[in-house]
Parts: sequence; C-alpha cells; structure tokens
Amino acid sequence: MDSMVGQAVVITGAATGIGRSAALLLAAEGAHLVLGDINHAEAQETVREITEAGGKASSFEADVSDDAQVRRLMAYAADTLGAITTVVNNAGVQRSGAVEHLDVRDWDLMMAVNARSCFLTARHVVPHLRKAGGGVIVNTASLAGVKGGPGMTGYSASKGAIVAFSKALAMELAPDAIRVNCLCPGWIDTPFNRPAISYLGGEDQHRDLVRRTVPLGRQGTVYEAAQALLFLCSPASSYMTGQVLVVDGGVF
Repeated sequence: MDSMVGQAVVITGAATGIGRSAALLLAAEGAHLVLGDINHAEAQETVREITEAGGKASSFEADVSDDAQVRRLMAYAADTLGAITTVVNNAGVQRSGAVEHLDVRDWDLMMAVNARSCFLTARHVVPHLRKAGGGVIVNTASLAGVKGGPGMTGYSASKGAIVAFSKALAMELAPDAIRVNCLCPGWIDTPFNRPAISYLGGEDQHRDLVRRTVPLGRQGTVYEAAQALLFLCSPASSYMTGQVLVVDGGVF
C-alpha cells in the first residue's frame, strides 16, 4: 500500500463521488494531497477523513473554470506540498436534454467546467511538473466522450474535447517526461448522474437501461473508478501516455 509514496498530488473535484474516492485511495497509498473544489465544506470533510486515517491532505477553494483561481490553486499546492508531481482533473458537471431544448448556458457551463478546466490546469501546472523532473496528468472524461447517446450532446462534446486534448497534450509533454492519460468511466453509481437519470425518465428506466446495455449488468462503484485513477497515477502505468482507459462494464 505504498505505490504513491513521495508523490505530491492535486485533485480537482474531490469533494464527492469518484474524486473523493480517489483522494482517499491515493492518500492511503502514501500520496500527499491538495484537493481543489468549489464545494469547500465538502472538500474539507474529505480532508478530515484522510487526516484521521493518518494521511496528509489540505483543501483549496477554487472554481476550476476560472484562470486566476486555477493559477492560485497550483501556487498553493506547490507551496504546501513542496512540489507537484501529479494532477488529477476530475471536476465536472453534467446537464442533459434534447439538442433543441438544451439551454445555451448549460452548454457553456459544461464546456467551461469540463473541458476548459483541463486546459487551465495544464497551463498552470506544467511549469511545476517540469521543475519536478516530470510527472503525471490524468484527465477524467467519460464514456460519453467516446460514445454518444440521446440527450447527451453537450456533455459528450465537452468530454470528447477532454479526450482529444489529452491525446495532443501527451505528445506535447512526452519530451519532458510528463505522462498524460484520460479516464472514461461509464455508468458509475454516484449522484453526479442524476441529470442523465432524470432525462431517461427516472430510476426504473435507468436500471432497465443498465441491465440491457452493460454487459456486466450493473453500474460501477466509485471505488472501482478510483482504482483505475490510481493505476494511471502510479508507476504501474509508467509506459502509458496519450491513452484512453474506458471503465464501463464492457459497453464500449
């Protein structure tokens, strides 16, 4: 249980769901963490759980779609941790709706929080990773970014942008020993999916869809998604960059 010992990790969107589970897991594996999240109170609760278990973490309130706030987050993390070696871009929002009814403000929100945040984080963290002699960037996209679906045009577009951005960034940063990979979860049992479930017509319709379309016949857990993030962050994936890891129960 020490695959991340000595690693200084920034995780965005770590207050709840996959991000929270990943923070707990990475801390248990020895990483020292800074959690960046707009939901500061919930992020502090994650920090409390980590520190009570003997881990090291702190939180920083930040809107990851805002350039200045992301810059301050990375400066805080570098100062607090002494360096930054790993970044997990996990912050995200989801809105669903038929394309003719999807509000333009929802489209812009998803592009800002989902896609733009990955660009801003990379923009401000790369100098720190170079200073550390290399590092890791993991961007959380979605199955929706590689396989579209009804009512998911805006969300799919924002997550597909993350996939393409990750591939290009990996090629750009490989000479600096900075690895960039992308995680694409499918149906994960988390409140994050409430907008999509509502669009489908409710919990019963959602369960039926999962039974019909997921070969393993169930949703994944946040812990299963977090295990995949740990793999991409750890030396176990040291010869991987520019890759898209789909964790979806066999859908794609």
